[in-house]
Amino acid sequence: MALLRILLFACVLSLRLLCSLEEGLAFEETETAESQHDTRTIQPSSLLPSSICDTSTKANERKATLKVVHKHGPCNKLDGGNAKFPSQAEILQQDQSRVNSIHSKSRLSKNSVGADVKETDATTIPAKDGSVVATGDYVVTVGIGTPKKDLSLVFDTGSDLTWTQCEPCLRFCYQQKEPIYDPSASRTYANVSCSSAICDSLESGTGMAPQCAGSTCVYGIEYGDNSFSAGFFAKETLTLTSSDVFPNFLFGCGQYNRGLYGKAAGLLGLGQDSISLVSQTSRKYKKYFSYCLPSSSSSTGHLTFGKAAGNGPSKTIKFTPLSTATADSSFYGLDIIGLSVGGKKLPIPISVFSSAGAIIDSGTVITRLPPAAYSALRSTFKKFMSKYPTAPALSILDTCYDFSNYTSISVPVISFFFNRGVEVSIEGSAILIGSSPKQICLAFAGNSDDSDVAIIGNVQQKTLEVVYDVAQRRVGFAPKGCS
Repeated sequence: MALLRILLFACVLSLRLLCSLEEGLAFEETETAESQHDTRTIQPSSLLPSSICDTSTKANERKATLKVVHKHGPCNKLDGGNAKFPSQAEILQQDQSRVNSIHSKSRLSKNSVGADVKETDATTIPAKDGSVVATGDYVVTVGIGTPKKDLSLVFDTGSDLTWTQCEPCLRFCYQQKEPIYDPSASRTYANVSCSSAICDSLESGTGMAPQCAGSTCVYGIEYGDNSFSAGFFAKETLTLTSSDVFPNFLFGCGQYNRGLYGKAAGLLGLGQDSISLVSQTSRKYKKYFSYCLPSSSSSTGHLTFGKAAGNGPSKTIKFTPLSTATADSSFYGLDIIGLSVGGKKLPIPISVFSSAGAIIDSGTVITRLPPAAYSALRSTFKKFMSKYPTAPALSILDTCYDFSNYTSISVPVISFFFNRGVEVSIEGSAILIGSSPKQICLAFAGNSDDSDVAIIGNVQQKTLEVVYDVAQRRVGFAPKGCS
């Protein structure tokens, strides 16, 4: 019966469609006070993957901090430091799958429809059964159980449930680097009762109503690439650091797991729901966390919880309110009101952004903008880059250049403007992404429809310290906070 319930979750997974549109006022084209032509000089070689791990990071000495590595980079011990980097085309294909799911499931939608997803759908993307992660790019290591077992998990601000693969893998477990967690070897593991209110809380965090296997609560969850996990909802001791230990942490003990998680053991959910790590540790951390993503796949970053002495962001932090449209969503919504390129604000009506809203997401790679906003950004960016030879499009990236004959290039700074007068500028590796010196592209793409939610992806977050003050309903950015 337990296996039957778990199989049921792998076969019944829902999708929702996003649709909203309204008019607004124009964000007038003007020059910023900082510079008439705000550009930065960078080396194209700095945009390409490296085989050497650079472990220097500003936050290594912080407490309540986990080291963050890129899943495909040389700092990722899951592949012995010799991770095979997939092609940019493969990365972008998987990224689009996640974006498609966000657009269909987003709770920003005013209308929704349901759809069944068959078990076989979870194996239709190339490199299936855990060989490539598409549910997120960044990995941290936590301890689970008593005695604790260190497990590497992909962290995701767009997900709530934390889960790991569990013995005896009643149906299927994909290959992971570390030994699969065995709950029978832990003194503190306990299943959640199917009749408990805690079991009922699963639906808001996973999008699926829980099931029962005898008296045990059973969860099921699917991600943007159709990867999924199903198993027992349970309590266990979670260890983040030697001094940060949380008994009775609610998590998923996965018995049937397929898809694109890489060799990580599971996922760490940092969304807004009550079952997320952010909510479950709120008594200690006050729903406050921050991260610096690795500036490249060959460097490290940090994920820090709480704002105790030594853990707080720099004084240059700029906070903007979370969007009210996502108050009941796992996603962290932001209100974009404009963009600038090279110091020039673009003539984009505010309604272009407000009609569908926007989120910031650690698991999406490339920032997605409303069609009109992307068209304006691309047009102005091309003018700044007109002296460089162009290159063919790379998957969804249509603005590419051949820098093979250049040791340095001049790139315009791009700025986001948010509510409360917050301007956040990005540059260099947060603007361009490369497959080779002959094909380096603008790391933005346009949505296919005006009603699709805009997404600030992780490429654009790489040069910023991003701070989530969920209790105060705000997100902050510290430019150069990671250098």
